[in-house]
Amino acid sequence: MAKNILYYVHDPMCSWCWAHRPQWALLEQALAKLDVKVQYVLGGLAPDSDVPMPKEQIAAISGYWKKIESLLGTEFNHDFWIKNTPRRSTYPACRAVLAAAWQGAEIPMISALQHAYYLRALNPSDQSIHRLLAQELNLDVDKFIGDLNSETLEQAFVEQLNFAHSLPIQGFPSMVLQRDDQLHSIVLDYKDYRGPLAQVEEILQESN
Repeated sequence: MAKNILYYVHDPMCSWCWAHRPQWALLEQALAKLDVKVQYVLGGLAPDSDVPMPKEQIAAISGYWKKIESLLGTEFNHDFWIKNTPRRSTYPACRAVLAAAWQGAEIPMISALQHAYYLRALNPSDQSIHRLLAQELNLDVDKFIGDLNSETLEQAFVEQLNFAHSLPIQGFPSMVLQRDDQLHSIVLDYKDYRGPLAQVEEILQESN
């Protein structure tokens, strides 16, 4: 049987990934029935930085939130911009996903980071928040923090970034279907998962 993998390239601090979440959940359920394995790939939106986000960038990103809210009805807690000193730094949150994955909690940590950022007005660029979420997910917190700051995890993270950049993507989130040795970009639809699903089904049928 051919090996079918759907790579979902994302970043836990990508607002469009948060917007895509409801339709992605439906698509992921449908893919399981097609014998398509889903593999999450961290894309890494913004590298490490301790520099506070400039006012112009805050205005731009908070504007994206309002645009998404208007277009799709996605919920955001705009108090984030008042309660925090935002940094344009998503790599720490990506590492938290990897560290949680090593305890079998990749998907729960992605969800926890998104809820922390978009609904709880907590800053997922801060390791203190990663620790809090690890506690809430009942992870081994000492192991989690140790892994989070390890060279082994950093190497694994770099490998994921390199793999993400090798895929035919144009931003986050992106979906790429691997059918045998062929890679196919899958269109995103933030309002209806059935279009992307039909595209996947067509590719699978053509390859039979």
